[in-house]
Amino acid sequence: MNTIIIGIAGGTGSGKTTLTDHLARRFGADVSVVHHDNYYKRQEAPYEIRCLQNYDHPDAFDTDLMIEHLKALKAGQAVECPVYSYSDHNRTDETVTIQPTKVVIVEGILIFVDKALRDLLDIKIFVETDADVRILRRALRDVEERGRSMQSVVQQYLTTVKPMHEQFVEPSRKFADIVVLEGGHNVVALDMIIQRIAGHIAEG
Repeated sequence: MNTIIIGIAGGTGSGKTTLTDHLARRFGADVSVVHHDNYYKRQEAPYEIRCLQNYDHPDAFDTDLMIEHLKALKAGQAVECPVYSYSDHNRTDETVTIQPTKVVIVEGILIFVDKALRDLLDIKIFVETDADVRILRRALRDVEERGRSMQSVVQQYLTTVKPMHEQFVEPSRKFADIVVLEGGHNVVALDMIIQRIAGHIAEG
């Protein structure tokens, strides 16, 4: 099976997940999705300390394991993907089996930063959205879906999210093959990406 790996990067709240979900729904069983967030390193520190860690720095991720898994998927082998708990700020003991498919979508804010990971991506898409919109989306998501307080969300944004975006995420934009404004809400860009994926699937 000829597997193509598509990387979708961009800042927090930019619309990466919306775009990824659109593509996953559109192509169903032909697509597997791998989230970089699930590859956060396991921590032994107490919960109170874990809450204060910088989760927007490349060192927070076990990217080597993700690279190993992507190579296996490309070779037609299933992998056991780790599962991360946002409420516990730690990797769980659970894993999810991901089967090899014709298309693998890799999603995460920092996936264009590591050259070894970047070199595995056949198509690199960067989702770009206004910073004010991104922080509002992140705040709503973290409060409503992840049980965070607004105070903790704002503090994290100012101390780690914004500085790390400026230091790592935004500069990685230069590696993108395609820059998409507003993620899954950009119908024209979405149609172009769908056509590219459909063509690859049709080729077998």
